[in-house]
Amino acid sequence: MESVTPFKEVADIIKEEGGDAFKLCYQCGTCTAACPWHMVRNFPPRRMIHQAQLGLSDFEAEDMWLCVTCNACVQRCPRGVEIIDIMRALRRSITSLGVAQAPDALRMTIKNISSLGNPLGEPAEKRVDWAKDLDVKTYTEGTEVLYFSCCIPAYDAKIQRAARATVKILKQAEIDFGILDGTENCCGESVRKVGDENLFQRLAQNNIAIFNKNRVTKIVVTSPHCYHSFKNEYPELGGKFEVWHFSQYLAELIKEGRLKFTQEINKRVTYHDPCYLGRHNDIYQAPRQVLESIPGLELVEMAYCRENSLCCGGGGGRIWMETKKGERFSDTRIEQALEVGAEIMAVACPYCMSNLDDSLLTSGKEESLEIRDIAELVQQAL
Repeated sequence: MESVTPFKEVADIIKEEGGDAFKLCYQCGTCTAACPWHMVRNFPPRRMIHQAQLGLSDFEAEDMWLCVTCNACVQRCPRGVEIIDIMRALRRSITSLGVAQAPDALRMTIKNISSLGNPLGEPAEKRVDWAKDLDVKTYTEGTEVLYFSCCIPAYDAKIQRAARATVKILKQAEIDFGILDGTENCCGESVRKVGDENLFQRLAQNNIAIFNKNRVTKIVVTSPHCYHSFKNEYPELGGKFEVWHFSQYLAELIKEGRLKFTQEINKRVTYHDPCYLGRHNDIYQAPRQVLESIPGLELVEMAYCRENSLCCGGGGGRIWMETKKGERFSDTRIEQALEVGAEIMAVACPYCMSNLDDSLLTSGKEESLEIRDIAELVQQAL
């Protein structure tokens, strides 16, 4: 099946988003070479851009949804083309015809987020159940920090351990923090990347209204995707807040002496850079500073690290879509961690944790490697 989209519609969307991508691109192919998909299959971003330049976007339906928005192509483009904006615009031109044009799994996820405010299709009133036994107060005006957990730790029992560890650390550091009462919804970052701009704006405006109603000024988040939205996208809609990823916040707490480690973790640990923390927001050092401060821990780097880190495969809405076995970046990432002799792969993103957990399980290497959030390691060392 092929998707044929009029050039004018795509160009209008890109122009609306402030891009001059079609004018800048001179078809050098660097984007295709930089794309992690070239490791496992054919996916030519250059060809997609070229066809759009010619006046007609005529693609295989699957190609339209492969981009993981990892930002590797953007960082390496010699002309500074915002290639992610092109992919987002192409997807917008498709979703504007109706969500039915999207892959089945993604269509169901968008429906869940639109109607229930979260991608897992869980009742909104259960959003704070993960914290019921942790004695966490509801955020009120005057509280120093709002902790925003992200939908996946809030609803996915396997990933809740990251949010629970975060809460315990904040309590030990005697931080005045609270969580919202469940009226908040998904940050909308992935929704925007799959092209549903109207839904993204509705989600963002609802969250901004709730933050403003509660006089929120400082937000600490678990997910780099929430971080990216709150810090870089919400200001477009009037939502201006001080935003910290938890790894940054931890680094500051340790520097200030508010956390004291009492336990050694005598393990060889490698750190996986999430795309939306690293390449999108240039946060590489803080997570490593946290890990290096843990007594006994030996930090080793994989061959693909920092700005060259391999995406887990969950960005750009891919977290909600099926990826064929043999094409999963997270499978390759497990092998890269084992190659450097790591006993633990530390992560700082719920998407990464979910994908890497699944790959570890299907690889049968659970006895050789653990996937742990940085917060879990810090809590253990405390």
